[in-house]
Order: sequence, then structure tokens, then C-alpha cells
Amino acid sequence: MEIKKYNHKMSVCKVSDYSKVDLNDEFVFIGKTDDELSLVRLTENVPQNITERDDGWKMMRIQGVLDFSLIGILSKISAVLADNKIGIFAVSTFNTDYILVKEENYDKSLKALGDAGDTIV
Repeated sequence: MEIKKYNHKMSVCKVSDYSKVDLNDEFVFIGKTDDELSLVRLTENVPQNITERDDGWKMMRIQGVLDFSLIGILSKISAVLADNKIGIFAVSTFNTDYILVKEENYDKSLKALGDAGDTIV
């Protein structure tokens, strides 16, 4: 698998509403359930109306468009990182998956995935 690394600092947040979220920013992931409004975005662009936030994340992306019939991709990555005592926050889009890890574990996670046979770009 090919994994693209990013140097952006990311934040995982809860917001009261999405009115102050600029959907034109480079990275904006939103999730809405019956009891929560979540937001993942560049730390520098976190809006004022957050109710909780967790800073200090960095992300990587599985390159290419992943067919829905593919099985176990996220499981393989999370297992490699779990074996190295690295927690993740995963975000899936229609095309692919993004994996966020805490900044202090970022280089270690890239090395672990590379050692497991993944190509880091």
C-alpha cells in the first residue's frame, strides 16, 4: 500500500453548529449523529464555536481510490500501529481513508508502516 504523509497539524473537535466552518478550506471532515457534531480540520482553522477540542494530531492518507470490495485495509494499518502502541483516529471518505495519530507518534507510525511493507510518500 502507498501512504501519503502530511505535515499539517490537525485538531479533532466537537462544535455547537457548523455555521462557522468554512467548507472551502483544504481539509474539513464533519460528522453528525443524533447527539454530536464532530469536526476534524487544520488546527489553525478551528472555528470559535467549538465545545471540545483535542489538538496535536497529524495525518496520512492511503493513496488511490479504494474500491468498496477491498477488505481489511484499515484493519491492517490499525493492527500495525496498535502493535506499536500507537492510537489512531480514522476518517473515511468515499475514495479513501485518512489516519490521524498524535504528533509525538507520527514518525514512529510512518516507520512502523514502512517496516510492515507499505510505501511512504
